[in-house]
Amino acid sequence: MKRKILTAALTISIGLSGFTYTSASAETLKDVQQKQAENHAEQAKKNKQVKKVQGEQDQLLKELDKLQASLKKTADDIQTKKDEIAQTKADIEKLKSEIAELEKRIKARDALLKERVRNMYETGGAVKYIEVLLGSQGFGDFLDRMISLNIIAEQDKTILEEHKRDKEAVEQKKQQVESKLSSLNGQLDELNSLNGQLKDQKSKKNKIMKQLRSEENHLHDDIGQLEEKDALLADQEKAIKAEIARAKKEAAERARREAAAKAAAAKAAKEAAAREAAQKAAAERAAKEKASQPAHESAPAPAPAKPAPKPEPKPEPSYTPPSSSGKFIFPSAGVVTSQLGSRWNKFHAGIDIAAGGIVPIHAAASGTVIRSYTSSSYGNVVFLSHYIDGQLYTTVYAHMRDRAVSTGQTVSQGQTLGHMGSTGHSTGQHLHFELHKGPWNVGKTNAVNPLPYIQ
Repeated sequence: MKRKILTAALTISIGLSGFTYTSASAETLKDVQQKQAENHAEQAKKNKQVKKVQGEQDQLLKELDKLQASLKKTADDIQTKKDEIAQTKADIEKLKSEIAELEKRIKARDALLKERVRNMYETGGAVKYIEVLLGSQGFGDFLDRMISLNIIAEQDKTILEEHKRDKEAVEQKKQQVESKLSSLNGQLDELNSLNGQLKDQKSKKNKIMKQLRSEENHLHDDIGQLEEKDALLADQEKAIKAEIARAKKEAAERARREAAAKAAAAKAAKEAAAREAAQKAAAERAAKEKASQPAHESAPAPAPAKPAPKPEPKPEPSYTPPSSSGKFIFPSAGVVTSQLGSRWNKFHAGIDIAAGGIVPIHAAASGTVIRSYTSSSYGNVVFLSHYIDGQLYTTVYAHMRDRAVSTGQTVSQGQTLGHMGSTGHSTGQHLHFELHKGPWNVGKTNAVNPLPYIQ
């Protein structure tokens, strides 16, 4: 009956222990899975932003292609105008020689006309023509004189008309050349202005393109970090499950040992009771036999039976609790140079332990390696998951020189994880050590000061 009660009690004890681990682990895993879902949502958001930025870049590239085509056309037009201006200037030089020739003829005519006018003034003008005609010797002489006068008049008229035409031609050619040159210069100024505007637009769009590419690079960096965190969360989920399984196994082993110890104690007590009952019965039989003997018989009295020595109870089997029993040890030798709190306008989620030389880094408690890898910020880093008395803890060992454990490996308290270094975002050799009461997350909201937990 006692054995049945004991077995039932042990079964209930193990069942309750399993319920504790199951409920706690469910909450922990739910938290990790929620963080993974949030991480996936953030990745999807970043990927959507990348597509948007890439779309903007494609549109901007099309606009830049159009601008480049416009710039090429404008450059060609500018060159054409420059060629036309050069040709016009050459025409001007040619025209200058023509104008010089015309001006030379005009000057000669001016001299001739001035001479004619002077002669006419001195001779009295048209009256002298009558004298010339009346002074003829005969009709033939008269005709000769008349023809001569007509020729002179016609020559004068021709000279005047040519003089007038040459002057008008000079003025017209000057105006045409000046107008054409002014027009070409104006067009060239417009083209240069357009070229400047197009270059300015291209410069602005190139600047926007540079910003978009920088934004895309940042988004890709963010996605890379999110992917890294996603992998870390996935590894953490596996490690938590492994730690829970280990804790359950240890609890079952502890319960088995306790049950075995209690069963051994019960058996020893039962055997002792049986021996005591047997001794008591033997003593009673001896007393009865003595009382039934005749009084005259004087047989020597038997020596009283020595009571059988009581067997010493067997000691309970010794049990050394696992190293992750709620006690953490210092992960390395050295001096604590920085503690948890605000530092450089950021949250410093752990403590820094500094030392010179080759300094080994030890596991602060037994557990499972969540991840062992090289991070851009942590450098060589190891994440450990510990399940201690129903509570999940996570420890982080960062900036290590090297790593001696791998992802998924089970480690014991004090086991060497690597050596102190200065990898990642680090300004000198030290160990950055974090303790999280619960799972690790991106915001490090579960980080606690490790010092009160270290013994």
